[in-house]
Amino acid sequence: MTSLAFARRYSMAHRFLSDAAPKCMTPHGHDEIVTVRVQATSPISFGGDNMAAPFDAVKGRWKRWIDEHVDHAFQLNGADPLIAWFRAHEPARLASVMTFEGDPTTEALAAAFWRKLDAFLRHDDLPFCVQEVRIDETPTNAVILGAAPDRAPAPWASRADWSINDF
Repeated sequence: MTSLAFARRYSMAHRFLSDAAPKCMTPHGHDEIVTVRVQATSPISFGGDNMAAPFDAVKGRWKRWIDEHVDHAFQLNGADPLIAWFRAHEPARLASVMTFEGDPTTEALAAAFWRKLDAFLRHDDLPFCVQEVRIDETPTNAVILGAAPDRAPAPWASRADWSINDF
C-alpha cells in the first residue's frame, strides 16, 4: 500500500492546570512541527494517473487548517479561567483559543490532529486513512501516535470544519 507523509510547522502557546511542573502552569510557547502519514486504502492501479489521489487534494485542507487556525493558537484546558477572561475582555480572540478536555498536552494535541485529519479525509471522500501523527514539540521531544485514539480530546476535533474549539 502507498503512504504519503507531509509536515507543517506552526507556533503555539499553552498552559496546563494540572501539571506538577510549575513552569508548565505558566503560559508559554513552542514552535512545533506536525508530520502526518496517511495510507491509501486501496492499491494504485498503474497505467493511468498512477496515484490514489492528487497530493494537493490529500494535504490541501489539512495544510490550510494548520496554517489558518492552529498556527499561533493558544491551547487551553476547557476549565481554564483564562477562557472567562477572554470572553469578558477580548471576545474576538476566542477564535484563536484551542480547547481540550483536560490539559492541552502534546499527547492530546496528537489525538486531536489525528481525529481532525481523519474527518477531513472522510468528508472529502479521499481514499486514505491516517496511519501516524508525530508532533515534534522541541528539537529533543516528540510524541508519536501510531493508532487511532479511542475518542477525541474535544468535540471539535472530530468535525470536518475549521474549528479549534466549541465556543
